[in-house]
Amino acid sequence: MAREKVIGSNSNPDDSNKHDAALRPKLLKEVIGQRKVAERLEIAVRASKKLNEPLGHILFDGPPGLGKTTFATVLPNELGTSIQLTSGPALSKPADLLPFLTNLDEGSVLFIDEIHRMPRIVEEFIYPAMEDFRIDIVLGEGMSARTISMNLKRFTLIGATTRSGMLSGPMRDRFKMHEHLEFYSVEELATIVRVNAAKLNTPITPEAAHELARRSRGTPRVANSRLHWTRNYSAAEHDGPITEPIARAALDMAEVDRDGLDKNDRKYLETLIDLYAGGPTGVEALAATINLASDTLADEIEPYLLREQYITRSPRGRVAMPRAYIALGKLASKPKTEDKQGGSLFD
Repeated sequence: MAREKVIGSNSNPDDSNKHDAALRPKLLKEVIGQRKVAERLEIAVRASKKLNEPLGHILFDGPPGLGKTTFATVLPNELGTSIQLTSGPALSKPADLLPFLTNLDEGSVLFIDEIHRMPRIVEEFIYPAMEDFRIDIVLGEGMSARTISMNLKRFTLIGATTRSGMLSGPMRDRFKMHEHLEFYSVEELATIVRVNAAKLNTPITPEAAHELARRSRGTPRVANSRLHWTRNYSAAEHDGPITEPIARAALDMAEVDRDGLDKNDRKYLETLIDLYAGGPTGVEALAATINLASDTLADEIEPYLLREQYITRSPRGRVAMPRAYIALGKLASKPKTEDKQGGSLFD
């Protein structure tokens, strides 16, 4: 049997927290995938430096794990400035935003994750900060109330959202750039796995990296999770590099099938097919049956199932597609579901 080429080298593992921090790219040139987005950001960064202006406000949207936070943390490194991080749910009132805005340095970055979950009152409070770099603070109540306008240092707001449609029109319009992140190819994910395995001082063969990438749902965060699990499995059960058979055995034990579906994906599809006859049914009904939050289904499970055509969305709800029946071995029992025009979805 031919020997497989091994990438990486053997050494003692470092602290796991240092490993996690080391996996995140530091510069745009280190980002793998999303090249069109990275190229546009590189132009924006060069223009910002040349014009001596803060980078325009940026909104990143797309499913979880595709690199929104990575881009947000890379940009301050490119600009040579600082970053403050918070999230929409943590900003329940305008006062929660004040410490971040008043402590900003000139040209620094304020990153708000899950920005679509920011309350409308906070959203309206940040409008003048985004447009004119000032905030209006109301002191007192009733007839004695007065408004003080406070100037801020010029900054860049970066927002990340999995649901850009939930942002109000005025909020979306205040972002100079709106970048949508797409799922990654298997080749891009295999490169990410190889690079991160080297950072973790974990030898891995190209074939094993490809196997991990193929089962990672087009998502770097999932690929890194698969890599960490396979690394642990290999260290406990085997000596030497991670090979393709080891990668397959590790992922099979983790209940991740050859198509990248995990137990929650299969539970979703089984519920839709077995309990709801393949649909159509609403996401709230599915969430209640599976005992998972509807946001979890909509943001983490469904994007991949929709992209890979396991399910589709109709005006009446989710419908299982032929590939879902094949994946679960239920092809012979699939119903003759009809679409709006009366034709079978499976004909």
